[in-house]
Amino acid sequence: MTSLRRALGLCILAATLFCGAGAYAAAPPLSVYGNLPGIEKVAISPSGDHVAVIGVIDDVRRLIVLDKDAHAILTVPIGALKLRYISWAGDESVLIDYSQTLKLGMAFVAEKAEFSSMLVVPLQGGKPWAVFGKNPLITGGVRGFYGVLQRDGHWYGYFGGITLVDSGRGNDPELLSVNPDLYEVDLQTGKETRIARHGPEATYHSWLLGPDGKVAATLDFSPVSKRWWLANSDRKTIVSGQSTLGGVDLISLGHTPDTILYSVTDDTTGEGHWLEIPSAGGASTEILQDVEIGHSHIDARSGKLIGYVKDGDIPEDHFYDGVQEKTMAGVRRAFPGLSVSLIDFSADFTHLIVQTEGVGDPQTWWRVDTKTGSAKPLGVSYPGALDNVGPMRMVKYKAADGLEMAGVLTLPPGRKPAGLPIVVLPHGGPSARDYPGFDWWAQAFAARGYAVFQPNFRGSTGSGAAFQKAGNGEWGRKMQTDISDGLAELARQGLVDPKRACIMGASYGGYAALAGVTLQHGLYRCAVAVAGVSDLEKMYATDVKESDSDPALIRNLKAEIGSGRALRDVSPIRFSDSADAPILLIHGKDDTVVNYEQSEAMARALKRAGKPVEFVTLPGEDHWLSKSATRLAMLQAAVDFVEQHNPPDRAP
Repeated sequence: MTSLRRALGLCILAATLFCGAGAYAAAPPLSVYGNLPGIEKVAISPSGDHVAVIGVIDDVRRLIVLDKDAHAILTVPIGALKLRYISWAGDESVLIDYSQTLKLGMAFVAEKAEFSSMLVVPLQGGKPWAVFGKNPLITGGVRGFYGVLQRDGHWYGYFGGITLVDSGRGNDPELLSVNPDLYEVDLQTGKETRIARHGPEATYHSWLLGPDGKVAATLDFSPVSKRWWLANSDRKTIVSGQSTLGGVDLISLGHTPDTILYSVTDDTTGEGHWLEIPSAGGASTEILQDVEIGHSHIDARSGKLIGYVKDGDIPEDHFYDGVQEKTMAGVRRAFPGLSVSLIDFSADFTHLIVQTEGVGDPQTWWRVDTKTGSAKPLGVSYPGALDNVGPMRMVKYKAADGLEMAGVLTLPPGRKPAGLPIVVLPHGGPSARDYPGFDWWAQAFAARGYAVFQPNFRGSTGSGAAFQKAGNGEWGRKMQTDISDGLAELARQGLVDPKRACIMGASYGGYAALAGVTLQHGLYRCAVAVAGVSDLEKMYATDVKESDSDPALIRNLKAEIGSGRALRDVSPIRFSDSADAPILLIHGKDDTVVNYEQSEAMARALKRAGKPVEFVTLPGEDHWLSKSATRLAMLQAAVDFVEQHNPPDRAP
């Protein structure tokens, strides 16, 4: 077992070996980055005695369960399962949240949809089984997971599911509503019991459960009336309001006794407020004011808020309990210079799962014993990259209009940071942000001699509501020039050669890549768009149609991207004849977020205009590049294309 003091020494040694101070190392094969990571997910049981790991052993992707001595007591191959999340029900079962892309019937507007499912893997014998898998009257997969609890010697899970009604006429069951009901599922027998129904008026409906397994709070929102209302366990409405954009959500039971925590986002300013209200009703009190919250930590037994992640360039976990807060501060000190994320913890907080990443660390997973102050490494996500991690740091700059922002710069290991070729890599979302951690896309290019810049342009999260709201209506406009302004700053500092730049991104980042060579000119030698939006009018129409003309969605779209002529003016497909650099389009055939037709239509338009374009289809792949083979195929195609049109320097 490694003490935290020894772990500190190991991390310092890693920084010396891997941050690029020494001689240039040959680039690892792209499979090191493109394959799914060696460790994807880790969860610890409430007792702290067992750890579940999704990882690769002998080239086979598996669920591995370790005991407290790190001995494997269960291994289950999971193949190409599209994993989203893992958790525990006591020490008895591992819950695997995964999704599938399924075709819909003729009655549906969309051709395909992504359905979530929950696989229950018993620890002591028995075959894995899927929640709702054998009930013909519950459809649509799992529509929300609301936690687990133990009662009368049984563990129960709480899930949303769409209820079908038996017509009684010998016909197929009827679908009366696409809104889910709440079910309690015995995780030993699989028996389902409906414990709450969806609201008759609201389109959006969610619940909070108390430690007794009963509904403690219900939140409803009607996009038609723009009204929301929060009810307690007695079904009494204790607070309500209006929201044009639907910015209201249930978070948890409050961090003080007999309270409920919910959030409301101001339609005008975009400011989010976390509010705590007595369960019996009364005045709401705002908590965590002026704190940029990444996500919350909820106690699994009580359902109460016990901590939160403070967002920033290096996010930090914080807790209300003084001992837990001190513990996390000590864990962060044990890994100086690295980002430290709390992944999971035992019920008594004596056993933690922590992930570190940063300079010299391609994501290491640790099992921490807070009683002994020791840590044991579980493994590394990208072990093949250990000897070749490019250093990364934040670079601050100002946009042309003076707005301050920053981006992540990853440099090639072992090379002097001067006049480097560069790949500009804007993130998706666009309501997201990049951090100075280990990014497999960035590191794959850095290992081949490129600087990689990931700008957090206006519209990104993590820099306050005003900064995020500044992106409204700026697709293809200031959001786009924010990206090239960052490139100009790196050139001004002499770090990169602006004449040797390509731009690449996925989803919104794919849109930005296309806009960089159609709406902008003279900046990039090539563009790579992965699942990128090319036609904003078509995207708008598709989203509205597939949502059944949801009023809240329409209002959000108009606020964020505009409508009508404003969309045509910034759609890359409308300017395909002015593209000034070769373009590579890559798209998963099963993408249910950005339709495959967005890339298909862009490819046709570019070919008609006589512009150089390549189009790579990823069969069976979704929006998130969930499969190892197609993920690697994407990376290989992108690197080959960039190296062809923007060759890196030769290794010294």
